[in-house]
Amino acid sequence: MKVLVIGSGGREHAICYAFSKSPKVSKLYCANGNAGIASVAECIAIRPDDVQALAEFATTQQIDLTFVGGEIPLALGIVDEFTRRGLPIVGPTRAAAELESSKAFAKDFMARYEIPTARYVVAHSAGFATLMLESGDFGNELTPVVVKADGLAAGKGVVVAKNRAEAIAACNDMESLVGSAAASKIILEECLTGREVSLLAFVDGEHFALMPPVRDYKRISDGDTGPNTGGMGTITDESLLTDEQKQAIVDTIIRPTLHGCIRDGFPFRGILFLGLMMTDSGPQVLEYNVRFGDPETQAIVVRLNTDLVDICEAMLTGRLNELEIDWLPGSSACVVLASEGYPGKARTGDKIDGLNTVSVDMSVMVFHSGTTFTKDETGEPLYATSGGRVLGVTATGQDLDSALNSAYSAVAKIHWAGMQYRRDIGK
Repeated sequence: MKVLVIGSGGREHAICYAFSKSPKVSKLYCANGNAGIASVAECIAIRPDDVQALAEFATTQQIDLTFVGGEIPLALGIVDEFTRRGLPIVGPTRAAAELESSKAFAKDFMARYEIPTARYVVAHSAGFATLMLESGDFGNELTPVVVKADGLAAGKGVVVAKNRAEAIAACNDMESLVGSAAASKIILEECLTGREVSLLAFVDGEHFALMPPVRDYKRISDGDTGPNTGGMGTITDESLLTDEQKQAIVDTIIRPTLHGCIRDGFPFRGILFLGLMMTDSGPQVLEYNVRFGDPETQAIVVRLNTDLVDICEAMLTGRLNELEIDWLPGSSACVVLASEGYPGKARTGDKIDGLNTVSVDMSVMVFHSGTTFTKDETGEPLYATSGGRVLGVTATGQDLDSALNSAYSAVAKIHWAGMQYRRDIGK
């Protein structure tokens, strides 16, 4: 069968890697891909947000299955357009994707279906948000408050303010940080305390299958310091959630969410991503995503033994409950290598050294995010940086320590000018 993956980052490289292992896939395309993806798929020069061009390509090439990597095409309604044309595609509809594309919509949805989440208010301007903060509804001048942009912001629209002054500053700065569209509404939330963890699930509308629990490391620097990024590393490990905690998440969050989607007229089909805070009173939802995360995907996919094509077909036909999904036991870790300047303006064009010395085998994979393939002055082929997050060095192991050791051993062999990464992933 012919498969099309939509996107260009490390997440999409991991998805393409999973599809490339399937004996059922005869041809694999990626739009628009990157230099690393080009080693396993044919990269097509169509932007992920060009829904009509993607649908035309899928039609003319008779694509049997399309998998959407990122949130922007989903928010633009790519699943609706492909479905209208009779093209099989994995992902939620535009209406269901609003669980991610509008945080105000998601919070109201959670309130309607009594899904546990932080107390919140939606402000339609920075000025109104400031008034709400000054009213004392979110505590006194020293109380931490979470400030969120309503729209899509590539993981950069959330500020955990330590006090009221920082929260007011975040409200005033939000438009310049994420743009006027994403900041058209501002959500204020009480600051939950506990342990953050993410849980993803394959969903076919009614049935679901959980993936290994995962933890993401968002801030740029060790010790969880510095500004938020798209993600600097992840781990999967069964110690992140007990069986009892998983059951509580299923009972109080996943089932009510899927039930609510059906009742509201947009049954959810695709990847459901729950960002959670494990509090003393139980799990609470920090955010919904409606697709694989980046770099969560890298750490999850390397443990997936079941053919991804079989999972996609089960999701599309409502038979997910009939499929037993097999995972590699143990743990995994992904360490993101980023360019100088990230998460601000990243320097690009630096030659990447050492990639050919990394032993890419069953336990270590290097997924490309922001790379380009070029030649040096002598004509020798080489990879160079072309974005903020550049590589995701990912490893599996029988336990978390062995996975981390393998990942960081591979990281030590890679270098370019200004390369930065966290040294405390999984610690």
